[in-house]
Amino acid sequence: MIGKAVRQSDKPQTWADLGCGDGTFTNALAHLLPDGSHIYAVDSQSQNFSKSLGNNVSVNFIKADFEKFDFDFSNLDGILMANSLHYIKDKGPLINRLEKYLSADKKFVIIEYDTDIANQWVPYPILFFKLKELFTNLGYSKIIKVNEQQSIFGQGSIYSATIGVNH
Repeated sequence: MIGKAVRQSDKPQTWADLGCGDGTFTNALAHLLPDGSHIYAVDSQSQNFSKSLGNNVSVNFIKADFEKFDFDFSNLDGILMANSLHYIKDKGPLINRLEKYLSADKKFVIIEYDTDIANQWVPYPILFFKLKELFTNLGYSKIIKVNEQQSIFGQGSIYSATIGVNH
């Protein structure tokens, strides 16, 4: 789901995976990043991670609510939010706050259900066209759906999108 969304480079990168859960997408990201990269894996529930995943990518787990916590990292190459943005009711202020952690290139990779039907597991879903509208209104000019597939949970489809700015 994220292979086409992560910029391939030989230069080590630093990312945050917000709402990482058990690390499914953290691990996938670690296999896409070059040797020497780093991931901050953040979740409100305690998780056990190896200190190194994928291509010798170091991982620091931080137990925190990413919606409220003020992190001490900066100049991130990207923020991954895989099935976590749908827990946030007021998405715009969160995106604005997260921008301070990003490098000038401001890159988000979002994975979400392409639905507007809420349930107990997806309380605030966001259709792709609404995600595009949200980020456009926040000044982003490059919002691309890079993948889409049927959900194994019967929620219709799930999409991955890369969001950035054109310089």
